Amino acid sequence: MKTLRTAIIFIVFLFSVNGFAAEEKIITIVHTNDLHSHFQGFSPELDYRPFAAGADKTRGGWSRIATVINQTKQERDNTVLVLDSGDYTMGSLFHMLAREQAFELRLMAAMGYDAVTLGNHEFDLKPAGLARILTTAKKHARLPEIVFAGAVFDEKSEADKTLEAAFAEIPVKPYTVLERDGIRIGIFGLMGKDAAEVAPFARPVTFRDPVEVARETVRALREKEKTDIVICLSHSGLNINRKKSEDEILAARVRGIDVIVSGHSHHLLQQPVIVGETIIVQVGAYGRNVGVLDIVYDGEKVALKEYKSVPVDSSITGDKEIQNTLDRFKQKIDTQFLAEYGLSYDQIIAQTKWDMEISDVESPLGNLIADSIRWYVNKVDSRPGDAKSRVVIAVESNGVIRDHLIAGETGYITVGDLFRTIPLGIGMDEQASMGYPLISFYLYGYEIKRALEILASVYPLKGYDYFLQVSGVRFTYNPNRVIFDRVTSIEIGDEDTGYRPLDYRETNRALYRVAANIYNATFLKLIGGFTYGFLEIAPKDSKGRTVSDLTRLRVDADKSQPGIQELKQWVGVIKYVQSFKDVTGDGIADIPEKYRQPLGRIVAEPSWNPVALAARPALPTIIAMTLLALMAVMIIYVGRRVMKRKKKRRSTLKFK
Repeated sequence: MKTLRTAIIFIVFLFSVNGFAAEEKIITIVHTNDLHSHFQGFSPELDYRPFAAGADKTRGGWSRIATVINQTKQERDNTVLVLDSGDYTMGSLFHMLAREQAFELRLMAAMGYDAVTLGNHEFDLKPAGLARILTTAKKHARLPEIVFAGAVFDEKSEADKTLEAAFAEIPVKPYTVLERDGIRIGIFGLMGKDAAEVAPFARPVTFRDPVEVARETVRALREKEKTDIVICLSHSGLNINRKKSEDEILAARVRGIDVIVSGHSHHLLQQPVIVGETIIVQVGAYGRNVGVLDIVYDGEKVALKEYKSVPVDSSITGDKEIQNTLDRFKQKIDTQFLAEYGLSYDQIIAQTKWDMEISDVESPLGNLIADSIRWYVNKVDSRPGDAKSRVVIAVESNGVIRDHLIAGETGYITVGDLFRTIPLGIGMDEQASMGYPLISFYLYGYEIKRALEILASVYPLKGYDYFLQVSGVRFTYNPNRVIFDRVTSIEIGDEDTGYRPLDYRETNRALYRVAANIYNATFLKLIGGFTYGFLEIAPKDSKGRTVSDLTRLRVDADKSQPGIQELKQWVGVIKYVQSFKDVTGDGIADIPEKYRQPLGRIVAEPSWNPVALAARPALPTIIAMTLLALMAVMIIYVGRRVMKRKKKRRSTLKFK
């Protein structure tokens, strides 16, 4: 009897264990972020052979990504979700027809994405442009779920009304609920603070605080929708400094998020970041890698089972159907866009024997792009013999330079490769034509110093995007000096004609012509507010009158036509490279030797020498020196008072 009872207990226990184990279910999340229209494997694209395994050294390519998605689904019996956390557009020639063709969303639909969110670059074409992209995409394809919470529309703006209507039509919802294998999965999307800050063309659309939005949305998903799992597609990002790591902050402050698929910061995580009970993943940028996350749901909680970052390289054979679609899209770029400029996507325009990479130091590629701005504006809009009409200085920020130029197997540089280095932007003309226009304006010498302080003082605070590449100027700075007064010497000129010192005292009222794209010029203008007025810069016309509307400063490419024909930066870069000499005699322009190494335009000279710290002080240093002097006086004063009291006390004790 005792043996029978023991056997029954054992059987009941065995069945209960098996029953409990049966409650565990696996969900696989295939995820991408910051794809930026990089449809082709790169760099260079001529090397890309998507159907030949192991044939090249390129990375990325959406047909290869499609293969990773399909293989992951074939390898698993469990639910597989395919998700993207934003910035899927803006980064190659393909986005130049985003409003007319919406290639990106159409491809993501064909590749089997379940849900995507919007990043800051989805707003680059302004609210009306995004509205058009969304409605165009819906005409061509059954779209993945598009989730985005926290957008605030301006009811007085017609452009905002257009986007709000498009959100309703698609629809773009704060969240969606997918039911898979008996599990209710809530997915929502949002934009972080840093991403919102660098989305100037989204206005008048604004974005609510992401933590506040997440709390409300998670509450709705958990309490109203009764979801078992909550996934956040967050275009917020990570940071080495955890106090600035927005998605880690989000996970810590908002309970109830099981997984954050992170984007925006282009971090490649080989393993998830775990904050509390939240799993955070991010997989670099441009489709170089795809993340595959396996999680286990036991009926109550989510746990990490396995994670891998899959390199998207030539070991993966591309999906033929997706690649054929891409090839058709490329033909449309040639006929509907590039033909107007006498160009084609795969046209070879130059060759290089070395790689040209961009980083947060003075770089050859940065020098080339900055030089192209000065060269192009002077070529189109300066008068022979009139020195004042010539651009003296041009600036470019790292945040706008988006890719390297890699020599690859042949050293050939195509239109598509060169465009990827400087792909962003929209015009300020009535057509909102694609690509940033170049503008020019005049500054005093001391304002040029303030502009260069962005690199010396603001870049260390704000990061990589604020590093400036320059043309027509070389300067030194001491990173140990008082903030906003670190630039110690400035010379104007170039490597061919030589440099001469710039008088940047406020008494020098000479005006110097400066050129930049309108995006960077906007930040130059706004930097005064960020720096409490210390780096205030006022763009001026040739007569020294302040110009508040930067669209008035656009360079006119053809003054014989009515209105302003915008001078596009991307066109200038291509024309500049085409102007290089054919050194080898093969009919192809060669990248000049000067762009093999940095040219010493930006030189850091750290020093704690008191003379170096205080020489030629500007207002920030004067204020700091004054405060130090006052502190010294106070210390001396207090010290003397203490000494007097001690002496008095001693004399009193002695008398007693």
